[in-house]
Amino acid sequence: QEQLSESGGGSVHAGDSLTLSCAPSGSTGSTYAMGWLRQAPRKAREFVAVIIRDSGRTHYATAVEGRFTISRDAARDTVTLQMNRLKPEETADYYCAADDIGHYYSDYDEERFYNYWGQGVQVTVSS
Repeated sequence: QEQLSESGGGSVHAGDSLTLSCAPSGSTGSTYAMGWLRQAPRKAREFVAVIIRDSGRTHYATAVEGRFTISRDAARDTVTLQMNRLKPEETADYYCAADDIGHYYSDYDEERFYNYWGQGVQVTVSS
């Protein structure tokens, strides 16, 4: 059974924008943090962004700071990742991930601090 449901992937040209959304399943329950990680072809999975439920604090990978924005809908416990000025090298599978235990915000740079995962959505950025 899927833990997190992602939507919004697709193919765009360099410089375009995409919006990704993530919603927990009924079995996931309340989360402490929700974020996004991505895995480009032939590369390791890397952190993109995370948001903390109670504080609303956000944390971004340096590579996307200023171009990507993560936000949440508290009532639905869903998150949205707005990606602007996309680059070809950002072609990847994007994964939504969540944690219900609670860690320091910067810990979410590491995927081992997430305990719920989506199946991934493909984003292709052509030059």
